[in-house]
Amino acid sequence: MTERRLAQIAWLARLALALVFLWHGLVPKMLWLSPDELAMIGAHGLPDHALFAPELIARVGGMAEALLGLALLVVRDQRWPLALAGAALLLLLLDVALLSPHLLIQAFNPLSTNLAALTLCAVAWLAEAPPATDS
Repeated sequence: MTERRLAQIAWLARLALALVFLWHGLVPKMLWLSPDELAMIGAHGLPDHALFAPELIARVGGMAEALLGLALLVVRDQRWPLALAGAALLLLLLDVALLSPHLLIQAFNPLSTNLAALTLCAVAWLAEAPPATDS
């Protein structure tokens, strides 16, 4: 496969992954705070303190997700945003599986969303791998 084709595939995977992070960061956490987001945060049993307010945690998490989405688009000469996205997706999926497992059987649930996004990470990672050298 040509380097140009691989670059196109990587860009498309990064774009789709960035849109996932931008959407999930902005819409259910910052623009229209989802009751499901608050319930997932509440499942952690955090102390009753302003720093641990579910609304604040959701909005900070939303900002972090949106920033990661932007990093995936802007920092295209490095693969760390892909590694960070993959790690975040795995950790967040584990968090839901342990603390809110009932969400895993819902329509458009975190399992299907995160697995698809992890696949986009893998596609971009592989497409951006340095070319093999003949030895």
